[in-house]
Amino acid sequence: MSMQAEILVPGEGGKGEALVLDAPISFWGGVDAASGRIADVRHPQCGQGIAGRVLFLPGTIGSSSASAVLLELVHNGHAPAALVLHEPDAILLLGLIVAREMSWQTPIALRLARESFGAFQGKTVQVDDSGGLAAA
Repeated sequence: MSMQAEILVPGEGGKGEALVLDAPISFWGGVDAASGRIADVRHPQCGQGIAGRVLFLPGTIGSSSASAVLLELVHNGHAPAALVLHEPDAILLLGLIVAREMSWQTPIALRLARESFGAFQGKTVQVDDSGGLAAA
């Protein structure tokens, strides 16, 4: 199964287990930048690791610090292999843009309709740098 998504921020393609979040998340306070784990105890997937996974975000809960958390995740090697968002979040994506400007290896960020997320649940997903997603 494969789909084409819109590129929001160019970056490296990647491969990883899909993590389809059941609820929106705030990166500020909701994700531990040191470990890459979901830290928000109210989030349905609390404790799950996002590092090296293809992260499907149904939404984000805004904070102007979200970009700093994502930047730190990239810097310390705990970033997702790719980010797939239902709606763009300019503040969050700024973290990837800054990481690219610093010449750090940065995952690609894509936009895909939320109703398509479920097709990737429980699968290993290959994301290429042109926005293609393929599930195995």
